[in-house]
Amino acid sequence: MPRLNLYQEEFYPSPIQNTWKEFKENHAALMSLYCVIFFIFVMIFGPLLAPFDPLQQHIDFLLVPPAWDNNGDISHLFGTDGLGRDMLSRIIYGCRMTFGISLVLVIISMLIGVSLGAMAGMSKGLRSSVVNHLLDSIMAIPTLLIAIIIIAIVGTGLVNSMWAISLALIPQFIHQTRDIVRQKMKKEYVLAAQLDGAGKVHIFFNSILPNMAEMLVVQVTLALSVAILDISALGFLNLGAQAPSPELGALLSEGLASAYVAPWNIAMPGAAIFLMMMSINLVGDGLRSALRYRLLR
Repeated sequence: MPRLNLYQEEFYPSPIQNTWKEFKENHAALMSLYCVIFFIFVMIFGPLLAPFDPLQQHIDFLLVPPAWDNNGDISHLFGTDGLGRDMLSRIIYGCRMTFGISLVLVIISMLIGVSLGAMAGMSKGLRSSVVNHLLDSIMAIPTLLIAIIIIAIVGTGLVNSMWAISLALIPQFIHQTRDIVRQKMKKEYVLAAQLDGAGKVHIFFNSILPNMAEMLVVQVTLALSVAILDISALGFLNLGAQAPSPELGALLSEGLASAYVAPWNIAMPGAAIFLMMMSINLVGDGLRSALRYRLLR
């Protein structure tokens, strides 16, 4: 029996509900979102999912093929490497390390970049001009090249590579935030707040920042894929995580020594990096499309 509605109220979905409705219509983006959630689950519960310690060596199981191969062993589902270490455990820990570090670096870069971008967008005169030209010059340089230059100065290692990638991602957030702040500063509601005597900090947190949420979500997905690629690339070049650390880029570098004998040692980490980046990029593309269609309606 339908519920009696005395007031005949109409339901108007919120902006988030409209965005989610548009996002669900993109099946590739929806499946990619489930894949990203799976990587988050692995990042949190990785030690409970791994069957072995990633550094534990099994001398009797050297270069064992994956379990679906005729010479494989079911106890090592993805096979083992040249030192008898279980590849499934190392990939689980590698996804946990690569994805987790990338997420932390993106959050730190976002907080710093949004703060500096807000100050750049609200400033005027010579200081604003210097910041704008400096950002334009930095944005022309690839983030990986910036990270390599910083590592060449401070030295190799996982911690130094984290600092380098974080510093390379900050200009992107500054640039996007500066443009949004400059656009919003011309809006009528911001001018009304200024006429009421509101300060810049109050205007940013109450009038501008709520309208930047969509841009930040899209920018975070793009920066996350860039951070994953840069961390893996630095690990592959032995500039980031060092052996025997189970980082995906370092796993690829170690697997090159036995690529012809045990191709699964490079196929499995490479597939994990590919799946991780593809799912994040598809989610970001789906979010951009959903936000654009929602604004057109």
